[in-house]
Amino acid sequence: MRKGYIAGPLLGALWLVVIATTVAITMSFSTGAAFRPQVLLCLIWGAAAGLVYVRFPLPHAPARFGISVLLGLSCLTGFGPVLIGSGTSLQAAVVTVVAMTGVMHLSMAAILKETPFGELTRHEYEEAVIRFCTGFGYIFFTAIVIIPFYVMVMTSLKSQQALLQNPLDFSVDLSQGTELFRSYSELFRDFNFGTYLWTSFYVSVLTVFITLLFSVPGAYAVARFRFKGQKAFSRSILLIYMVPMIVLALPIYIAFSLTGLRNSILGIVMIYPVTTIPVALYMLQGYFRGLPTEVEEAGLMDGLSRLAVIWKITLPLSLPALASVSLYVFMIAWNEFLLAFMLLDDPSKFTLTRGVTMLNSSEIPRQHLMAGAVIATVPIMALFLGLERFMTKGLTAGSVKG
Repeated sequence: MRKGYIAGPLLGALWLVVIATTVAITMSFSTGAAFRPQVLLCLIWGAAAGLVYVRFPLPHAPARFGISVLLGLSCLTGFGPVLIGSGTSLQAAVVTVVAMTGVMHLSMAAILKETPFGELTRHEYEEAVIRFCTGFGYIFFTAIVIIPFYVMVMTSLKSQQALLQNPLDFSVDLSQGTELFRSYSELFRDFNFGTYLWTSFYVSVLTVFITLLFSVPGAYAVARFRFKGQKAFSRSILLIYMVPMIVLALPIYIAFSLTGLRNSILGIVMIYPVTTIPVALYMLQGYFRGLPTEVEEAGLMDGLSRLAVIWKITLPLSLPALASVSLYVFMIAWNEFLLAFMLLDDPSKFTLTRGVTMLNSSEIPRQHLMAGAVIATVPIMALFLGLERFMTKGLTAGSVKG
């Protein structure tokens, strides 16, 4: 294994299986035509390419590029790594050849970089394996994230007739123009999705406000004060998450029905913080413990009350943690489904997740359900991606004391 002429073909064969599968899936989803990786030919072509890449170093780049071009052109003959189905357009076939050639050449050069043909040191061997595993990890985890979202978006842009003709065709006809977004306009016009969006937004904001209102003083007390049972309380904050919400569903439903809180926004705003306060307490107490006590003691010596110290000193220093907790709580409230499904029956009071569930019916076209899922996913995804650096900073800022 620690010979370049063995490790190169082996890694090349396995890597070509990954590349061919990725290209085949990508082309199938983007064109609607049939593309299929041929595993046996992938192993053969990949082993040959890997041998060439370790045999000819970078000064002999034409040999490397030549095997990649030959590999890509072989797809047109039916004896290549990717089998192009009959009826595929010439443009799609050309794109497949170019993609196989380019991606294979660049990625194989990166994986087998500085891998000699003969004896490998342990470091060289492990570096090649690590590069292979890293590349595979990037492709695999990117695929499991992007493919469901891609299918969801493309399905939401299809017409009912197109879905019935070929449910597995995820390509779209861009010549339709604004007609592509017909499902979205119908959701806001006929299914009241504008109200659902607004309800989810202000319910989530209220949940964040109430959660911080209770969790900030609670976390500060646990982190700074000494009282009987303080350690036990600190360690048991997250015990509520050991009880599945489905177990609590029936008692909550009965209690809310008896008190008249079921099917009301007030009931939702009251119960959501119950699920978010424990995690907020847990996150904030760790951060407060990491803040230097000397700063607060200086404030007390200057005549500030404990509440003034918290308001003027502790909270400004805790803004990264507060931002990360707020974002996390907002996402929990925005995506919450079980309680909304159980407690809300009036369509005029639905949250967004409850409204999307209403679309899961045989009487409603499938593209409307996918459009509703996109509407529910995109805002929180954009919010997370835009504020992710603040969330990361807040989660790690209290990890080191002092």
